[in-house]
Amino acid sequence: MAATVGDYMVRNVQYVTPNMTVNEVKEKLINSNFHGFPVVENGYLLGYVTAKELLRYMDTPNAKLRSVMSRGTLCVIPTMNIDDAMRVLFRYGLRNLPVVDEEKRIVGIISNIDIVRSQIEKSRPGKVMNVKNFMEQQNGITMRVYNAEIPIDQMIPTQKEVYMDELIGRQYEIKRGLNEPLIVIKRHNGYLVVDGHHRIMAAHRMGLKMFKCIVLEPNNMDVPLGLETTAERWGLHSLDDVKIIEGSKHPFMEITTMLLPKEQAENINKILIDRMDEDPGPGVPSALSPRITRKSSSKKLSSDKVPAAKKTVSRKTSSKTGAEKKAPAKKTAPKKKQDGEPGQ
Repeated sequence: MAATVGDYMVRNVQYVTPNMTVNEVKEKLINSNFHGFPVVENGYLLGYVTAKELLRYMDTPNAKLRSVMSRGTLCVIPTMNIDDAMRVLFRYGLRNLPVVDEEKRIVGIISNIDIVRSQIEKSRPGKVMNVKNFMEQQNGITMRVYNAEIPIDQMIPTQKEVYMDELIGRQYEIKRGLNEPLIVIKRHNGYLVVDGHHRIMAAHRMGLKMFKCIVLEPNNMDVPLGLETTAERWGLHSLDDVKIIEGSKHPFMEITTMLLPKEQAENINKILIDRMDEDPGPGVPSALSPRITRKSSSKKLSSDKVPAAKKTVSRKTSSKTGAEKKAPAKKTAPKKKQDGEPGQ
């Protein structure tokens, strides 16, 4: 069944009302992660106001939004195919689309970030079939493929180490709802992890109990597999046997941050750690700048440098998470965010 807008939309919608003043809406925008808000009255969607639109009325800060806003906005419904919603966002250069029911009541909002999430989560069939075909040819077996939620404590790793910086990023993705499944092979004593070690280790560190998987089940469970033999030789029997590398970047993060100043590159995951304690919400403007916090917030960013030396620690000997290792911080001025096109 094709994914729909309802599968990926955010249901807890933040909005403004037409009786708020221009200045009140401006302050709400400044103290949020968003570039605009739906305008809602008695549950009904009236329009959408953006930061760019508000700039036109800065000389009338006490004007009611009702008197200056543009009526109407593009919208979608929960049953719309996710690919069709993606076309609307792309075609009109939007960041967000309000979702309404048949009575035009707002029931959610879907963003380009949610669209990206939907595409990542469905981009598995090619990889799964490659693994299936390879395993069948190498071992003279056939494999049944199905989707299931598998207990994390039944996972058997086949990769002996993961990187701390990538684990933090994966934890943040999971917190924000990215649900990209693992590829696993069913065995008598559990499930061999073929693809997704950083994902499942991040979920393990977060204390999750179950994880969505694409399961390959051999018709003959007694045929020894090469992956299984290698895991046993490395002493990998559970996720606690996987080593976590600190002080050295995962190749993905090495490439991603290579143009950033050193201090900013080192702080990028510290920002995610701070945000993981809150509800990240949709529309986070940039991982390169700290969240704009309210006056009551006492959180600060750390500027301590990550050790240059490569250090390897085991899950068995280290129970502290990255969030517990935060050092006292100094204030970092948030970067100014660029306004987007209409509807963003």
